[in-house]
Amino acid sequence: MTFEEFVSSRLGALLRYATVVTWDPHLAEDVTQEVLARAQQKWARIGRLDAPEAYVRRMVVNEFLSWRRRRAASPLSRESLEVLAGSVPDHGSSWGDRDAVWQLIATLPAKQRAAVALRFYEDMSYEEIGEVLGCRAVTARSQVSRALQTLRETLPSAAVLQGEL
Repeated sequence: MTFEEFVSSRLGALLRYATVVTWDPHLAEDVTQEVLARAQQKWARIGRLDAPEAYVRRMVVNEFLSWRRRRAASPLSRESLEVLAGSVPDHGSSWGDRDAVWQLIATLPAKQRAAVALRFYEDMSYEEIGEVLGCRAVTARSQVSRALQTLRETLPSAAVLQGEL
């Protein structure tokens, strides 16, 4: 598969994935663009892998985490996170809990948010999450567990308590 074929078939999925990981559609576009620019330069090697998309997804996570480290000197304020998280429209009372959970997920630390996205959006095992995040499976499990505990403590609704995230 050529790089152009890969991009034309998987760009939409990569953008959605980056949006879930970053929780910011504009940052997701920037991260995806940067990753694809680097992937194109290395495509001769990446294209020969058994799972080039998995490799590119790991690049997306790594780029996002690197971006967060670079921004550590001037982190997003709580107000900025609320503006980003508040962009999801409320379509009725049945969506209230879901919207609150999305807003809380946006406030989680970057690695916890990435681990939750990989676990529940990508349906990955803890071993796979560990590979993507560059840590052991037990650390990935710990990241997800801490994130869920934070969500349970902050939003004690029936959906969260019953594990229906």
